Amino acid sequence: MATPTRFHHQPLNHHHSASKVIIFFCLSAFLGVALVANLFRASLSSHYLSIATNWVDTNAPVLLIPNATATPDTNNKNNEKGGKSAKRRGPERFLSSTFADLPAPEWHWEQMPSAPVPRLDGYSVQIKNMFYVLGGYANLDHVHSHVDVFDFSINKWVDEIKMPKEMAHSHLGVATDGRYIYVVSGQHGTQCRGPTTVSFSLDTVTKKWKSLPPLPEPRYAPATQLWKGRLHVMGGSKENRHTPGLDHWSLAVKDGEALEQQWRDEVPIPRGGPHRACIAVDDRLFVIGGQEGDFMAKPGSPIFKCSRRHEVVYGDVYMLDKDMKWTILPAMPKPNSHIECAWVIVNNSIIITGGTTEKHPVTKRMMLVGEVFQFHLDSMKWSVIGRLPYRIKTTLAGFWDGWLYFTSGQRDRGPDNPQPRTVVGETWRTKLHLS
Repeated sequence: MATPTRFHHQPLNHHHSASKVIIFFCLSAFLGVALVANLFRASLSSHYLSIATNWVDTNAPVLLIPNATATPDTNNKNNEKGGKSAKRRGPERFLSSTFADLPAPEWHWEQMPSAPVPRLDGYSVQIKNMFYVLGGYANLDHVHSHVDVFDFSINKWVDEIKMPKEMAHSHLGVATDGRYIYVVSGQHGTQCRGPTTVSFSLDTVTKKWKSLPPLPEPRYAPATQLWKGRLHVMGGSKENRHTPGLDHWSLAVKDGEALEQQWRDEVPIPRGGPHRACIAVDDRLFVIGGQEGDFMAKPGSPIFKCSRRHEVVYGDVYMLDKDMKWTILPAMPKPNSHIECAWVIVNNSIIITGGTTEKHPVTKRMMLVGEVFQFHLDSMKWSVIGRLPYRIKTTLAGFWDGWLYFTSGQRDRGPDNPQPRTVVGETWRTKLHLS
């Protein structure tokens, strides 16, 4: 009887061992799946943080957060994920939106009567005590087709002059000889329409316009100035609004009329692009700041809707001498653009107000400039001498009886946010004291 008992006992031991093996493999598989799931969750958490960091609150100061003190908000699942991931990744640096602001003295500003209309990308010239403000956007869907006139001697807006229908509304090239205003090329219409070649002169005494020979090619916001009896136009953007132009043309003019029928080719500017200050001082012509690239019309858009493109803002300074040779001078304290009419000449120096600088490296948002810069023409050196009431671009500057004025443009979102927001027509002045 013993033999049968042993015969049945052996298979039972074998079955028990097989069960143990199956249980072992099941547990191993379960642990393996759990491990893979945990790694996948960690990967998602890390990916989330990399996205969230690009949308960090730009009003925050520059902070260095140690991983030992990271305390995620348990009431917010997204913050909880970010906190746990931040602990694993170590310290994270958050860049303040105001990091590009430069130290500058605070000035006392007085607010004067606002312009009749707010304007962005308007243009201006000063003739004695009269300040002529041309065109510009009210918003992307509405442009101005007139000139507003401000009298510095009485601090009032005193006149309005209609512009020719064919004339560009924004991104102009402008210059004056002390009576006549020369207007070259620019953008005709709303949104991001392309530039035109048409050019005009305005007699500020009779308020009559005259046509000038068209520019050889359309240009958008070219650097323009009257220098040694010739109207010089250079740089800007080409017809697509984005490609920088290097071409430089000039036209002999006198008393608001062209003395020749065609523009003459001149030495190209070393670096192209729009939104630059162009200033004549004696036998020297200065071109300051600017950018390469700009918004373009969205392909196929019937209204030429603006579409953002890559831009490079720079603070380069070039000087053209009497021998028609370009010289590179010290760059601005920081890259600066949208300063075409944001300058005045005072005490053998160039004063520049506001503008736009490089985009924020994290948010990729445009950042406005709130400093006032001085370029000393004797030493060829820059100084930061003051601060505007707020950051602002495409502002229009004038100087009268010791007062520095500016009007219009697009201002920032507040002291802690340099991104552009409201288009304004406000006018301000401050007593200028230069060392």
